[in-house]
Amino acid sequence: MHIKIQGGGGGTYANTGSCSSVANYLEHEDSKNKNQGKEIEPFFNHRQESVKSLDVINSIDKNKAKLCQDESKFFVITVSPSSEELKKIGNTPAEQSEAFKNYIKNDFAKQYAENFNKELTKDDLMYYAKIHTERNGKNENDMHAHIIVSRKTADNKVKISPQTNHKGTTKGTVKGGFDRKEFINKMEQSFDQKFNYQRNVEESFEYKNAMKNGTFAQRKDQIFKAAAQEKKSNLVQDKKEILEQKNIEENIKQKRQRFER
Repeated sequence: MHIKIQGGGGGTYANTGSCSSVANYLEHEDSKNKNQGKEIEPFFNHRQESVKSLDVINSIDKNKAKLCQDESKFFVITVSPSSEELKKIGNTPAEQSEAFKNYIKNDFAKQYAENFNKELTKDDLMYYAKIHTERNGKNENDMHAHIIVSRKTADNKVKISPQTNHKGTTKGTVKGGFDRKEFINKMEQSFDQKFNYQRNVEESFEYKNAMKNGTFAQRKDQIFKAAAQEKKSNLVQDKKEILEQKNIEENIKQKRQRFER
């Protein structure tokens, strides 16, 4: 699973003004899907199954009390399951879309809110998500979700930013924070639990991040975890093959006994 937090700078994800550019951009698949007779995926959240883009824009743009002109007004989070993860959540694109929406509305919203350490729940968030099924014009199933999240809580009172560098602070002017690594780890864990997904260590964010950015000790720890998992998997496979061989031998024995009678 790949999770990306975007917002800032110029272009599509500029976020100090209106979210209209990004909301309109996220509808780029709609006309193509309509022409091909495919179902159009609407914006949604855990309160509403279908939201028009104009309503998304109005809600996010109005939810900016006491934010300065140059402050971020919203963020865009992209959640992209791997092909193996998608296979686990459904046999058809329709099944996958339904399961993925449920994951976004419940697990994403829960983990995002709780990660700020401000005693927030998903009901404190203002966000709108949209499922995309293709990326960069490819015709393969590559389902992912783009989520526009307001900088302010739904009651327009509390500032929350996933780009802050504070992590779980309890003293000083800034309380809470947002640990991006912990957020991604929790997202993977909730996915695995929800869909009974047996994640390989080498597939996990923790492993990949350690290999790329970790200390020698962190890399060593992840390598040992991967090796232990592989060893356990091999033992299970060996046991399975032994049992299968025993079953074959038992069947042969039973057939021979019947024949001799």
